[in-house]
Amino acid sequence: MNTLLSVSIALLAGLLMTRVFKPFKLPSVTAYLIAGVLIGPYCIGALHIEGLGFTSAEAVGSLSLVSEVALGFIAFSIGNEFRLNDLKSTGKQAAVIGVAQALVATFSVDCALLAVHLIMPDKLSLPQLITLGAIATATAPAATLMVVRQYKAKGPLTSLLLPIVALDDAVGLIVFAVSFGIAKTLVSGSVDIISIIVNPIVEIVCSLLLGAIMGWLLTQLEKLFNSNTNRLNLTIAIVALTASLAMIDFHVGPVHVSFSSLLVCMMLGTVFCNICPLSEDLMGAADKWISPVFALFFVISGAELELSVFTDIAIVCIGAIYIIFRSFGKYLGSYFSARATNCSSSICKYLGITLLPQAGVALGMCTTAMQLGEEGRLIRNITLFAVLIYELVGPLLTRQALTAAGDIKPMSEEVKKRRQTKLEAVQKSGKN
Repeated sequence: MNTLLSVSIALLAGLLMTRVFKPFKLPSVTAYLIAGVLIGPYCIGALHIEGLGFTSAEAVGSLSLVSEVALGFIAFSIGNEFRLNDLKSTGKQAAVIGVAQALVATFSVDCALLAVHLIMPDKLSLPQLITLGAIATATAPAATLMVVRQYKAKGPLTSLLLPIVALDDAVGLIVFAVSFGIAKTLVSGSVDIISIIVNPIVEIVCSLLLGAIMGWLLTQLEKLFNSNTNRLNLTIAIVALTASLAMIDFHVGPVHVSFSSLLVCMMLGTVFCNICPLSEDLMGAADKWISPVFALFFVISGAELELSVFTDIAIVCIGAIYIIFRSFGKYLGSYFSARATNCSSSICKYLGITLLPQAGVALGMCTTAMQLGEEGRLIRNITLFAVLIYELVGPLLTRQALTAAGDIKPMSEEVKKRRQTKLEAVQKSGKN
């Protein structure tokens, strides 16, 4: 009962918060996140009234299944952006920019935090700064996708943005695996080539292979049904099944075989959209079905943000440096690589701003970083601080950048008039 009540309160809080923030014209994702913070363990949840909010981190964690399902569908939707016909014109640009902006962000954060390490070696160690530099690669696909959908963004920048966000996660996994392997070597004093090189390659290859198999399987199973309702139900079931299979991990000798849920579901969506003729209609229908799941995902994400990180001045200062130089790296990396690949001036100018949001992938990386023991705790807190800032500010900046680039069109006077007429008709019928 408590779980069902928590889910209901979370969804209602998120939806009502969008009405509160409507006059400020903020993206819905920002309203969902703030709603999560308010009903989380550090605000209303601190009253310890069961059902009114999340009274503890464990209570938030009990809804992790919702987050896993939502991330699976988010990745599945982003995979839809890898249609071969579209990639013929933007594939090279997306690949170059996706790699360049991630590496420049890492280099920028590494350099800035190295200066902090030289000044205050007791506050920030070399393994910590190397790991934080790798985490800087990650961009949040969920927030970006939500903004694109809410405002129906469409244009050259949006077409390039979503494939870059997807590639960013693949690049981030490689950079993090190598950097974290080096960090563990510095802590332990022993070199582990398998952790640094073999495991990340195995994870990426296995993720892409599993996603491709499930995409082919979904396409074959769709042929068994004539009803679009049944096809939609099958699509939802296969995406959920794929997300659950991606949680499996095991060892083959010294090699750790694991999967990236985001990469697996992205590959599922990519294969499905390219070989199934009905994929576009089915993905559109699935998007409508999972809208409340997305809302819940962001409310839960807001509740997970730990406001206690603000009590440590060292974390705030290092976190501020991390945020500034990661943003600097993302912007410069995307700007110059976009120019090098002959992108339009609006893409060069605004693309980097849309790559600032950071959440799930970064949090997954900092969870892995906890293997460093006490040093991992600082990494986790700095990442949490950065995620809190990026998730609250990032969606707004993304919307502004897409609007400035012309991908988000202002509502026409005709549409406004039509909506006002419908609203007046509803109000009039209510009075009668």
